[in-house]
Amino acid sequence: MEFKYFNIADVVEVLPRVFGDARGAFFESFSAEKMTAAGITGDWVQDNQSRSDRGVVRGLHFQAPPFAQAKLVRVAAGRALDVIVDIRKESPTYGQHVAVELDAERYNMLYVPVGFAHGFTALEDNTLFLYKCTNYYAPQSEGGLRWNDPALGIDWGVTDATVSPKDQVLPLLQDFVSPF
Repeated sequence: MEFKYFNIADVVEVLPRVFGDARGAFFESFSAEKMTAAGITGDWVQDNQSRSDRGVVRGLHFQAPPFAQAKLVRVAAGRALDVIVDIRKESPTYGQHVAVELDAERYNMLYVPVGFAHGFTALEDNTLFLYKCTNYYAPQSEGGLRWNDPALGIDWGVTDATVSPKDQVLPLLQDFVSPF
């Protein structure tokens, strides 16, 4: 496994070593030992999966303490633009984002630390998105930021996004009070 670090602390892209031949491919999708050595820690307790068609935007979501979650995300089929926004109020990179294209053919993953809002857009139909989480889902703890907030400056890579009614009314960064 290789690990790519960003200018926002604690964010890591995981690039697994893929073994391919005429039969297909094999890769190690998780190793606690290698992840811990790279700074990716947590007790992983829940896996989730979503399917989205091209142009669907999901996010930007988080869970507040005491149910905050770190996530390790990847795409099992298709491609997605994964976006995370630093919402740690004392962070020097508060309000900044990282965007990484996750691709089922590259098998890359992104580590989303606690204190980040997370979302993605499907770049292909039938994109399968996998989430490994360090805490259980708690609906009373969920929150988010508006996906198209101009202050965030996120280029989602789609012109006609499909967004849930709930995600269309999340707060803008200027109106947001971070629980982190």
